[in-house]
Amino acid sequence: MNQKNQNYRCSLCGQVVEVLHPTDSALMCCGREMYLLVENSVDASTEKHVPIVEKIDNGVRISVGSVPHPMEENHFIEWIEAVEGDLVFRQNFKPGDRAIAEFPISGESEITVRAYCNLHGLWKSA
Repeated sequence: MNQKNQNYRCSLCGQVVEVLHPTDSALMCCGREMYLLVENSVDASTEKHVPIVEKIDNGVRISVGSVPHPMEENHFIEWIEAVEGDLVFRQNFKPGDRAIAEFPISGESEITVRAYCNLHGLWKSA
């Protein structure tokens, strides 16, 4: 059974979907079952992908990695997402952008923060 807010990817076309309504059915694309994107939270590579959350006056600022992530045509952060309860905040990026997002989240309750790199997959703050 898939779960709300899980992300799945098609191994053929690269389509990524997020579950809004959980079901017992497999998610399909291009005639094949999509695979679950499992969040990484430990970055053992030279590039840093783990989202970093910083409290600011009006909410939170999220950046990717301890050094700026590349934002090149073939290697970039596609989106940063923060989930607080039933609220989902997401900012999309394209090559050349700075992978930094600010969301009006109080930070008083637990939030889940994720970022998606087009080459290295889904990452979650530790």
